[in-house]
Amino acid sequence: MTLSSLEMGILDILSGDSRIPYAQIAVMLGAEEAAVAAAAAALEEKAVLVGYPALIDWDKTAREQVQAVIEVKVTPQRDMGFDAIAERIYRFEEVKAVYLMSGAYDLMLEVQADSMKRLAGFVAQRLATIEHVLSTATHFVLKKYKLNGLVLEKKPEDERLVVSP
Repeated sequence: MTLSSLEMGILDILSGDSRIPYAQIAVMLGAEEAAVAAAAAALEEKAVLVGYPALIDWDKTAREQVQAVIEVKVTPQRDMGFDAIAERIYRFEEVKAVYLMSGAYDLMLEVQADSMKRLAGFVAQRLATIEHVLSTATHFVLKKYKLNGLVLEKKPEDERLVVSP
């Protein structure tokens, strides 16, 4: 799919900060606000622009969350490859992302639950029991440093004066 320079500009800007209003995007791109709004609507219609999520560091809130990356080895289905099994897996509420991967495992999942027990239960009772799932490897996220290109913990600037001879 070929996108116009206006559409690509909108995507570039929104990927950095999805809160920027169309009027400001229009100024940044040297376009009319109506043209930016129409192009963004077209991108949504084509499912190129699929959402405007907020990036939240849940570790700085009182909400308990356990996150894990799970590698899954599966048997691809005839005439459907990995798509059918991936679709079955991504329908689970705990699953936040599914990727088809190269390497030892076929799929990589990003999952989240409100406790270690619930996440372990999801893996043991719901994921591992799916037909065509051969094995899983679960890696629990202990700490996040950077997410979607943004550093989560900014170190304070060194305010000392530079001493030179």
